Amino acid sequence: MPPDPAALRAFAEEYNAAWCSMDPARVAAHYAPGGSLTINGGTPSVGRDALTATARSFYTALPDMQVYLRELVVEGDRIEYHWTFTGTNTGPGGTGNAVRVDGFESWTMSDDGLIQASIGTYDAAEYARQLAHGI
Repeated sequence: MPPDPAALRAFAEEYNAAWCSMDPARVAAHYAPGGSLTINGGTPSVGRDALTATARSFYTALPDMQVYLRELVVEGDRIEYHWTFTGTNTGPGGTGNAVRVDGFESWTMSDDGLIQASIGTYDAAEYARQLAHGI
C-alpha cells in the first residue's frame, strides 16, 4: 500500500521539530528501534543510541542549529525529506562561522510508520568551506 502523503507530511514536520528541539533522543525516536541513518555514504548510524550520538554531534558543532523543512517529495514508494540547516560553529574547537546547508534524506519507512532507513545527502565540501570561511 502506498504511503499516505498527509500522514507523511505530519511525520516530516514532527521530525523537523525534533531536529530543532536540540534533543538528540527526540530525533532518534523517529526511527524504528533498528533504524539507520547513513550520511553522504559514510558508516551508517544503526539503532537509537547511535542515532542519538549522530544528532548530538551536529548539536555540539552547531549549538544554535535550526532545520527548515523545504519540501517533502512523495512519489509512489519514494519519500524524500528536503531540508536546510543553519547554525554557527561555536562548539568545541569551532571556527565561529555561520553555515547554511541544503540537503535531503531518502526514507524507507517501517511498518509502524517510523524511519527504517534514511540515506542523507548534502554537499560536504560546501559545508567544510562554510565552516572555514562562513556563508
